[in-house]
Amino acid sequence: MKHILPLSPFSRFVAAAGLTNLADGVATVVWAWMATLLTRDAFLIALMPVALRLPWFVFALPAGVITDRVDRHRLIVAMDVLRAFGFAAATVAVVLAMPLADAPQTGLAQPGLFYMLLLSAVLVGSAEVFRDNAAQTMLPSLVPHEHLEAANGRLWSVELVGNSLIGPALGAFLIATIIPMPFALNAVAYVAALWLVWPIKGAFKPEMQSAPNWRSELKEGFDFLRRSPLLRSMAWITGAWNLLFQMSAIALVLHVQENLNLGATAYGLLLAAGAVGGIAAGFVAENIIKRYGPMRTAQVCLVVSAPCFFGFAYAPNWLSLAAMIMVFEFSGLTWNTVSVSYRQRSIPDVLLGRVNSLYRMLAWGLMPIGLILSGLIVRWGETVFTRDAALVLPFYVASAGAVLVGVLGWRALGRGFSQS
Repeated sequence: MKHILPLSPFSRFVAAAGLTNLADGVATVVWAWMATLLTRDAFLIALMPVALRLPWFVFALPAGVITDRVDRHRLIVAMDVLRAFGFAAATVAVVLAMPLADAPQTGLAQPGLFYMLLLSAVLVGSAEVFRDNAAQTMLPSLVPHEHLEAANGRLWSVELVGNSLIGPALGAFLIATIIPMPFALNAVAYVAALWLVWPIKGAFKPEMQSAPNWRSELKEGFDFLRRSPLLRSMAWITGAWNLLFQMSAIALVLHVQENLNLGATAYGLLLAAGAVGGIAAGFVAENIIKRYGPMRTAQVCLVVSAPCFFGFAYAPNWLSLAAMIMVFEFSGLTWNTVSVSYRQRSIPDVLLGRVNSLYRMLAWGLMPIGLILSGLIVRWGETVFTRDAALVLPFYVASAGAVLVGVLGWRALGRGFSQS
């Protein structure tokens, strides 16, 4: 890491990522928890994170084309401006709606506020698609390719500190104290990130080899992905894994509130405990991959999910649940280190934005389906089982799905790495 950390552009890049991910971590708790203050309907609650994740499916392809056409640094700056505006608008909406009415079991207490927050979430989520795609394609321009695993590991460790360790706990504390405060804090965090990113200098616009034509540009990206069986396998595996994870995420909010009788602060601390596992993986994933190889590392990470999902339902208290989340996050971060480093190294820079966006459309585009399924499963479960049993039903479905993904994914990864 001595070759990476002293680099001022990389240091600024990492610091800005830390701030924006602190804001994202605050939002992890705030968006879903805010929805529970307006309704107790699991399906309606799921719509809030759907608004954040649906743009990954809608805008992934245009984000890839744009990322390969424009200066990636400027694109990051512009998207952070939009996210700051989105959170500022949400802050104003919540302040004007105070005090909040009691949340009903069905329907919405304050529909105007709910839909305003949905619009803000769509804006923030759409900007995130373009920003994250640009950032992931910009990183290889900041560090030597032989240091990508180390750079990604350290970057994700910093991101996890904000996104999953400090952010959720801070967001939970703030929303439990002053409801509009976490939205305002996020707007400030993005402004501070802009101050860090703005001075970075370098050549971050890929050289166009032909006149811009979005159809031919997209075809080039599709053709590259079609000729890369390992990339395709990693994309569908990540997509299926994300669908199952999001299915469990909404269930986790209500399970913590109603079955374990924990508040917002405890929920934030649970997510923070999971971040400890991810942060640890950020520091050791590089050595794990070197010792066992990327194929075996990815395969083992894949099969960890099923027992973790099952454990979410059976964990008798917050401590055992925190341990399960910690193991889950460790394996997830290690998987990401393998997959993202492979993409950054194997995809030509001129195609990196488009292929990355296609990959992430497959990998992230299924998240809204998982969120909606979670709400529908709980709704159906309440017609057959008690409320407390219905709330853990998505964990069992996710565990069964993870077993299937593990079996199919193990074989696909074996074939893909042997051919690469």
